[in-house]
Amino acid sequence: DVGLINVKVGDAATDAACEDLYGKLEGAGLSVLYDDRDDRAGAKFAAMDLIGLPWQVIVGPKGVASGEVELKERATGARHSLTFESALNRLVQSASEKSKVAA
Repeated sequence: DVGLINVKVGDAATDAACEDLYGKLEGAGLSVLYDDRDDRAGAKFAAMDLIGLPWQVIVGPKGVASGEVELKERATGARHSLTFESALNRLVQSASEKSKVAA
């Protein structure tokens, strides 16, 4: 359902934000692929694009400092800067809409 990208592995605040978000997404019933490899951000983005998950949550030090993450929708390529809570709500809502369509 969701790709979670930690842009700066080893940064305590970013690591903590990713772990928290990962737990909340899993707790909401979403399947999460967490990319915490110590690699360039571009390589992580390319890998997630190839995997083809519908959503990517991008977490970096600047966003964490301002209390935001970047949410990328694969279908449109649109990127949105949202608070952690808003991103979580949008992903849960999207998953519930998807399950209604599948039913």
